[in-house]
Amino acid sequence: MWKTYSLRTRLSLFLCAVFLVALVAGASLLRLFSADQLVDENEPAERSAVLVAGALNNALKVTYDPNAVLVAFVSGLASTSPDALQFRPVGAISTTKTDPAVALSYSHVPHWFVSFLNLPDLSRRIPILVGDRRVGDLVYEPDIRANIYEKWVGFLSIVASGVGLAFLTILIAFWTVGAALKPLSDLGNGLAKLQDGHYEARIACSGPPEIRQSCLAVNELASTLSSLNSENRTLLRRMILIQDEERRDISRELHDELGPLLFAIRANVIAMADTSNISEDDPDSAPHRAIQSVEALQMANRRILDRLRPLYIEELGLQSSVKKLLRDVHAQLPGLKVACDIGPDLDGMDSVVTQTIYRVIQEGITNVSKHAGASQMRVKAALHHGSVVVEVSDNGIGWSTEPVFGRGLTGMRERLRALAGSFELSRRDGWTSICCKLPASDVA
Repeated sequence: MWKTYSLRTRLSLFLCAVFLVALVAGASLLRLFSADQLVDENEPAERSAVLVAGALNNALKVTYDPNAVLVAFVSGLASTSPDALQFRPVGAISTTKTDPAVALSYSHVPHWFVSFLNLPDLSRRIPILVGDRRVGDLVYEPDIRANIYEKWVGFLSIVASGVGLAFLTILIAFWTVGAALKPLSDLGNGLAKLQDGHYEARIACSGPPEIRQSCLAVNELASTLSSLNSENRTLLRRMILIQDEERRDISRELHDELGPLLFAIRANVIAMADTSNISEDDPDSAPHRAIQSVEALQMANRRILDRLRPLYIEELGLQSSVKKLLRDVHAQLPGLKVACDIGPDLDGMDSVVTQTIYRVIQEGITNVSKHAGASQMRVKAALHHGSVVVEVSDNGIGWSTEPVFGRGLTGMRERLRALAGSFELSRRDGWTSICCKLPASDVA
């Protein structure tokens, strides 16, 4: 449980424990020394009482009228010291004023505090003799209620001072910890942003010099990472451009070289069939089979050309190219219902971004047609809050375990990463979705 507490809570609990221990120690010392203090304070008065009793006994021994001397002494004692020193005849009963029960009559002091002090019995009885007969006692009974009240006030002062000091210390600790944690929190948030790839974020340098130095170091690290990330994105973008150029060159060679050759082969086969008087429409004839093979090669060549470099984007624009792609899918899968929503403002973008959007849609449609077994598919692409959002979703079978990223999806993620985009593959409510985002800064 201690690990779940914040630093402020831990420090507050520690300070409270320290002050509680100090309060207990002060109360223990008060109980330990209060009895000795009362004894020491009353020792001179007690000695005086013993001396007075001795003088009275000596006077009673030598006088001819002890009763008169005793009466005179008692009268004088009553007028000079009525509380602490009294003469008590034999048989008189009185409750000592040092008894805790009597001390409790002082209403300002609670019972538990008087019991806690463990007060000693400070009363002293000195016998008064007339001859060999004991006529009474000279009783010394100091009134300790004022002493108890004084100690009660001292105890309350200790408690009030401790509580006030604890409260003030906790407030100072809260302020100090808050002032120290604020730059640490900023430092943690800055590191979290760096972890998420926000290299442009900077941390406000504040707090103690050690924390400021750490913030400066993190800001320098962010600048370095931002520069490296920018260079990396530039290199990746350049790689994509080179890749597209290579695809264009390959597609041009396939179109310019392989296309005419296939057309020539077909023409030659037809000419050979006419020369040999063999019908090219006969399904069992060699010319017919050769023409079918040539047509299959021509269709495969067109599919490869579309995969390498779709010319429709440059000629017709992104929206028309995607619709052409969907028409081809519908021709292969007539039972698949397709909903398409391509924003018209996407046609005015940079060619690299346009190619990326097309590739994402193309790869998503290919996965749906080959693996999903879906009856419905939705294709969306639009500008939304400064980003280009592309989504291809279907109601197919999805995946039973973790999705496997093949060559197509891996290439899609790498291409998006080069353009500082994001890629998300999700499954919700029976629909599998590929959602990609490109920042508007890459839009021309």
